[in-house]
Amino acid sequence: MSIIEIGCCGAYCKTCRPFNNGTCRGCKLGYDSGERAISKAKCKIKVCCMGKGYDTCADCPEIASCPTINEFCGKNGHKYRKYRQAIQFIKSNGYIAFLEIADKWTNACGKYE
Repeated sequence: MSIIEIGCCGAYCKTCRPFNNGTCRGCKLGYDSGERAISKAKCKIKVCCMGKGYDTCADCPEIASCPTINEFCGKNGHKYRKYRQAIQFIKSNGYIAFLEIADKWTNACGKYE
């Protein structure tokens, strides 16, 4: 289990085929090592989160008032509410507890025990 398996927004990346086969162009791979330039990233959440040195938005003390993550999580759709739930769970319980639960999921979000 590794924090790299969690997207900045709270998505659980380990269930994603491109992430697992090394073709992921998503959240952290390449940016974390410097192979890809964060200044060229299009995702506002990633730019903000990684630019501030956070693993996910759960690490940010300004999350409650952050327009970037709140706009993203406020979109219509079940997955956006689940990403907010993931960030809140991580903030309250930590990364290890999140990964222990998420490791049982088949999608980027799931149920909490």
